[in-house]
Amino acid sequence: MKILSRMVVVPLLAMALVAANARAQEFPNRAVRIYTTAPGGGSDFSARIISQTLPTLLGQSVIVENRGGTVVIAATAVMKSPADGHALLLYGSTFWLFPYMQDSVPYDPLRDFVPITMTNLAPNILVVHPSLPVRSVKELIALAASRPGELNFSTGPSGSSNHLSGELLKAMARVKIVRVPYKGTAPALTALLGGEVQMMFGTASTVAPYRTSGRLRALAVTSAKPSPFALDLPSISAALPGYDSVAQSGIFAPAGTPAAVIQKLNQDIVQVLRRADIKEKFFNSGTEAIGSTADEFAAAIKAEMAGMGKVIRDEKIRAE
Repeated sequence: MKILSRMVVVPLLAMALVAANARAQEFPNRAVRIYTTAPGGGSDFSARIISQTLPTLLGQSVIVENRGGTVVIAATAVMKSPADGHALLLYGSTFWLFPYMQDSVPYDPLRDFVPITMTNLAPNILVVHPSLPVRSVKELIALAASRPGELNFSTGPSGSSNHLSGELLKAMARVKIVRVPYKGTAPALTALLGGEVQMMFGTASTVAPYRTSGRLRALAVTSAKPSPFALDLPSISAALPGYDSVAQSGIFAPAGTPAAVIQKLNQDIVQVLRRADIKEKFFNSGTEAIGSTADEFAAAIKAEMAGMGKVIRDEKIRAE
């Protein structure tokens, strides 16, 4: 009986592999849709840049599907789509960190999705109001330690990159700095410029003109190593070893998508991201085009979930 069972199972597995390969060879046979944030955000920008060039490689149109509200809306739409590569999700780290910030999230980023490639990443720049008497991260930490609860920093919504960069600094330096949340990066920056708050973690493109004019003082970048967006600045890790906080974004497919389809999508999207003109467009917007392997992206996600996930739990950060 055991021999008979094996004789039946092997042909069935072979048939399944043949069917999966056939589906992969047919891909894509209609428009590919990339679900992402509401129009105007960083992920929307990335999706639109990719969607303009990717059709020449896929042979099908690529449509950007904007979904406002929380990441749950876009993620759920992709998760419930057929696992054939025609529905993709392009999102930042909020996607894989959101389950730490809200109970009963309907998706699991590791179980329900397959990473395709990291599309881009960007560090934040720690800037302070010129009235704050510090010129380095070391001086800032010393001041915060001597005045617990007196210093504050502005952020966008909970879980945003500029928020988590600040929370990581607080946790690693063991200082009490008060977060002042705003509805977005623009009002958070306005508050800093007006002296309502004392510091902020902003993108290179956001803070650049105010650094130049002297309205803000930049102390360091949040990436583990110095960044091409601010070559004159050290990394926070120089004063706080192990510190690393960058905004990462990438593309995902629903779990169960054939490996051959994932491989083709990775190959074509990476080819787009490595074009000189595409890299320039990303760089000019303050972010670096990456184009990683699926395994490299998966490892980066797991590392951030372990590190930043602990900070979110310890600080009891909740989605707003």
